[in-house]
Amino acid sequence: MTLTRSFILVVVVAAVIGGCGGSSGGVREIRIPKGAGGVGFLPLLVMEKRGLVEKHARAAGVPDLRVEWIELGGPSVLNDALLSGAADFAAAGPPAFLTLWDRTTGSLEVKGVAAMTSLPMYLNTRAEHLRTLDDVRETDRIAVTAPKVSIPALVMQMYAAERYGAAEATRFDRYTVTMTHPDGVIGLLSGAAGITAHFTSPPFHQRERKDPLVRTIMTTDDVMGGATTFTMLSTTTKFRNDNQAIYRAVLQALEEANATIVADRRAAADLLQASGAGGGLSADDLVALLTDPQIAFTTTPQNVKTYADFMHRIGSIRTRPVAWTDMFFPEIHSASGS
Repeated sequence: MTLTRSFILVVVVAAVIGGCGGSSGGVREIRIPKGAGGVGFLPLLVMEKRGLVEKHARAAGVPDLRVEWIELGGPSVLNDALLSGAADFAAAGPPAFLTLWDRTTGSLEVKGVAAMTSLPMYLNTRAEHLRTLDDVRETDRIAVTAPKVSIPALVMQMYAAERYGAAEATRFDRYTVTMTHPDGVIGLLSGAAGITAHFTSPPFHQRERKDPLVRTIMTTDDVMGGATTFTMLSTTTKFRNDNQAIYRAVLQALEEANATIVADRRAAADLLQASGAGGGLSADDLVALLTDPQIAFTTTPQNVKTYADFMHRIGSIRTRPVAWTDMFFPEIHSASGS
């Protein structure tokens, strides 16, 4: 869907619900996508199953809020949903968010609500010839959730630019194919669709590494130089301004969900497994995964500006933020983000 068409749809939606706004929150139904699944979207699952948004909305004087959790995943799809008015929030990684933030500057003004998780992604392979990304051949196919705007796609661009120069940033783009994480696991382990590598996240990474032939040849932490935000929530300035109580309820629900996961990882693992998003791992394996110190459930943005600076340098976005706070709404500015 083009940006122009999406903008027109948003205007139509805004006209329909116009007049419902106000600082107390005019709407009584909001739509939040569940995202692509896995550990990175676990906070949303906790929010849904425990009714946390509704709980905080009631405390804020909105007793009848209904939250519709939409089965949507993939960065491009989620961006289109937010632009078209089909969703009130987007849950995706920083690259997809930054694309939307840049394109809506001066119009819809999409900004970040908060981070959800920080964790590494892993480039896994069974191909004997792949020892580093540089060994990729024309016959290789690397499964990612989306070309250009997904974390793996951008991290491979960063790697290419660092190794071969900025003009070669898209060097590895042609080897990528779009797949969901579960399909990527199947593709890598079976060799279906010619998949020779999969850039994935927990718990799909752990499932793949159970195969003794699978190796990890690169992680996002290797390229980024440390922990980075994996998933985050964003919305439009209009939604936040017109529905401030509901906006705060969503942020508070996210904070409570993260605290709940940290406080009881067994319950979180059981919930992840029961939802079918456990990647085929046992509950014990999921508990061990959730205690990994590299996996953080936090609303504090990490390394988002690093992504933005790189995307601006290679021309993927036009606007370069001065600080990470330029990209997020004020409610999260007190965090020690980056």
